[in-house]
Amino acid sequence: MSRIVYVNGEYLPEEEAKVSVFDRGFLFADGVYEVTSVLDGKLIDFDGHAKRLERSLGELEMESPVTAEALLEIHRELVARNGIDEGLVYLQITRGAADRDFAYPEAAEPTIVLFTQAKPGLADSAASRKGIKVISIPDIRWGRRDIKTVQLLYPSMGKMAAKKAGADDAWMIEDGEVTEGTSNNAYIVKGRTIVTRHLGTEILHGITRAAVLRFAREAQMEVEERAFTIEEAKSADEAFITSASSFVMPVVEIDGQSLGTGAPGPVATRLREIYLDEMRKAAV
Repeated sequence: MSRIVYVNGEYLPEEEAKVSVFDRGFLFADGVYEVTSVLDGKLIDFDGHAKRLERSLGELEMESPVTAEALLEIHRELVARNGIDEGLVYLQITRGAADRDFAYPEAAEPTIVLFTQAKPGLADSAASRKGIKVISIPDIRWGRRDIKTVQLLYPSMGKMAAKKAGADDAWMIEDGEVTEGTSNNAYIVKGRTIVTRHLGTEILHGITRAAVLRFAREAQMEVEERAFTIEEAKSADEAFITSASSFVMPVVEIDGQSLGTGAPGPVATRLREIYLDEMRKAAV
């Protein structure tokens, strides 16, 4: 059966879905996106993603073509129509179609697209049990990484660099300090202290990041929000990443150097358990 997608107010088989060649998302990467995980057929942390979407749109002087309430119903409808038990819902809003000009068009109607991706085993992934390997690369992205735009070419290049190096992902380095992973926030653990970069324009304000740090503090774990160097990371007891699709994912190797025992550490393992348990309870 064909996957059903949502395009500008219509639910359509994916092969019938079309967007204009003049869409500014295609021509200028002039758009924003969100990815919401689905577990047990329900949406994980939807409110957080909706609020960040609103912020990203505001930073780019764009308006949403639908209300937050309508957006929730669209997500739920797509999950139901596509029979998603574990997976993702991808949402993208662009400034719309207009003749090519660097200046923002005055009358363009925003384009909104949503689709699902089935991901069986998302919560119980093999990677979470063995941990992932990362390499470090220079961070040469633009300066507004706090806006979740569709400008993802360099993160894609970073993923490919990691793959060619026999690793799973890359951590980006700016002025000697780790900013974030290609599609995730980065953390190290020293003793019982979790260290992750403070919020700013240098990193994405992760929705999973916010939840994990809240759960860590509730579990009486110490948290430091500050920058750390790649050298400090290599000498850490353990490390991990967070994102909407990987939840809490242990990191066991950085630039070929094993961390701790070379296996997922107790802090990352426990935080993943807490996160999945709490988020399943709150899912909508």
